[in-house]
Amino acid sequence: MILGVDTGGTFTDFVLLVPPAEAAGQAMLRTHKVLSTPDAPERAILQGIREMGLADAIGTGRLRIIHGSTVATNAALEGKGVRTAFITNTGFRDLLSIGRQTRPSLYRLESPPITPPVPRELCLEAEGRIDSTGAELAPLAPASLEALARSLNTLRPDAVAVSLLFSFLAPGHEQTLAAYLEEHLDYSPFITWSSDVLPEYREYERGIATWLNASLGPLVRDYLLRLQADTWPCSLSVMQSSGGTIDAEQASRKSVNLLLSGPAGGLAAAAFLAELTGQQKLMTFDMGGTSTDVALIDGAIGLTTEGRIGDYPVAVPMVDMHTIGAGGGSIAQVDAGNLLQVGPQSAGASPGPACYGLGGTRATVTDANLVLGRLQPDAFLGGSMHLDEAAARAALMPIASALDLSPEAAAEGVIRVANEHMARALRVISVARGHDPATFRLCCFGGAGGLHICALADAMGMKEALVPVNGGVLSAMGMFLAPVERQLSRTRQCLFSSLDIGATEALFAEMETEGRRQLEAEGVAATAIVTERSMDLRYAGQSASLNIGWSTPPETAERFHESHELRYGHRLPAEIELVNLRSRIREQKPAPSLAKIGAGNPGRRVRKSVYGVEGPVAVIDRNTLGVDDSLEGPALIIETSATTWLEPGWKAVCDPWGNLMLQKTA
Repeated sequence: MILGVDTGGTFTDFVLLVPPAEAAGQAMLRTHKVLSTPDAPERAILQGIREMGLADAIGTGRLRIIHGSTVATNAALEGKGVRTAFITNTGFRDLLSIGRQTRPSLYRLESPPITPPVPRELCLEAEGRIDSTGAELAPLAPASLEALARSLNTLRPDAVAVSLLFSFLAPGHEQTLAAYLEEHLDYSPFITWSSDVLPEYREYERGIATWLNASLGPLVRDYLLRLQADTWPCSLSVMQSSGGTIDAEQASRKSVNLLLSGPAGGLAAAAFLAELTGQQKLMTFDMGGTSTDVALIDGAIGLTTEGRIGDYPVAVPMVDMHTIGAGGGSIAQVDAGNLLQVGPQSAGASPGPACYGLGGTRATVTDANLVLGRLQPDAFLGGSMHLDEAAARAALMPIASALDLSPEAAAEGVIRVANEHMARALRVISVARGHDPATFRLCCFGGAGGLHICALADAMGMKEALVPVNGGVLSAMGMFLAPVERQLSRTRQCLFSSLDIGATEALFAEMETEGRRQLEAEGVAATAIVTERSMDLRYAGQSASLNIGWSTPPETAERFHESHELRYGHRLPAEIELVNLRSRIREQKPAPSLAKIGAGNPGRRVRKSVYGVEGPVAVIDRNTLGVDDSLEGPALIIETSATTWLEPGWKAVCDPWGNLMLQKTA
């Protein structure tokens, strides 16, 4: 059995895949949710395992656990990484402090100072130098290595990040330095080096990635060790930011690759659904308790190397998504200008929204949905958690009083502001990149997604939407749908017209040999490993590049011109320049054959009042819907992990797997 686990800011989600041999010939899914425990995420995971009755499966090793972790993400955002030393070449100790000259606010004359990621006293220098061709200009001096060891033994940082110039061309100096420190320090800090983390050009981005990997590494390692000890002898893997999995032991050494671990799982599941339902073009939004992640799937999940975490660039491959602070737990308030604001601050899992009854007193998006009648107090989490409507109303009263509105009107305002935040994010990943939203189907997941999908589709001018079955735990489902994978890269800069095909193929083969070795070490059969080659290309003189699949030089060049025209609206009569080679090495595995649903069993349907809708609204248990069953809005469709608000003017049809295919009718 395979258990997918997604640790979110408010809830920890579980999806168990029971194999056909134990489920009457077809794979069966079981789902579960528990409140997260941010101070020790493994507590919520172990609680969920116990509540699902899987303790025996843990003890006998019959369970494979694939986990989306927020440990690295939260530590990076909150600046809670361990004390880290940064070692670079002589004269470059201020590299991370200087950064780039780009400003977050272009026309702000005085920008507030940014605290350097590493204090200057922890920035150390090593003698020795590699030039821009990879040749050695000066060797690593033994006296310099001895001095570094003495300094580190005095400073005693918890981690050490080594990032030397042009190590992506010749990693020998970094490897020698790291090996020397491991042998000669009188304690054992976590040591990492840039040619192992990100062997690409751009000193600042490579240095930041190496520092993040070092400062987060001990936290991720200790967390995974605790979780592995509690789930032994079961295998434990972790979702990477790129949408593929990696075993826990290797993940502890590559924490920078886990910064979008949870959201990547949702996209893996959305891509599976796109193929299952024949929808090649999906625009997704994952609305959880703390944030909303939006992304585009156009035949495949898009990746980027231009992501950010807080104030810092993260140049390792990650799913291309845009994240905003708008979730079910986002706090609403009236600012000093008497304007309604929603987020980015969140009530999280503790104390959570006021209606959870856990001590929260400030109004959230979840409280607003409850007051509007779009959430049913006794049906939340399948009835296992009762929502306090009186507490939600009390939390909304200060907003209602400040704006001279009724609690219901104030709640509606909260929802409209939250929806506009999410619609703006959807425009960033679609319209701003040359895509017409009307040609896509909007797909929601996350516990709160179904409550907002119709409004967001309307805001984007979209006529079709998809509410997946088990959408509230879709990210957990994506954990076991994702392949074991590695994303490897090498910088090789040259004009495309002078590309050495033989050398290029040799470098691709070198990366693939390394990737295959890592996958086979995880137990992946050699015959099940496939590779995909691509290149980062740009017009000569540009700084930004586009990733293009590699085939032949003429075909690759033409695809680059087409992609540039789609993204920027034009192509240039200029030479193309190669920047990086990339290889994706992954396990090719068959998708699980999910059981199809049968005929519906509508039974008796309850009707409730929903604010803004004339007459009572049908409340429908999603489990009673059968294949091809059709619903006309307005309607509330409830399930254990989520609620869908089918607005007036929308129609829902249940497909053979239980997904709701929405269409605009008015």
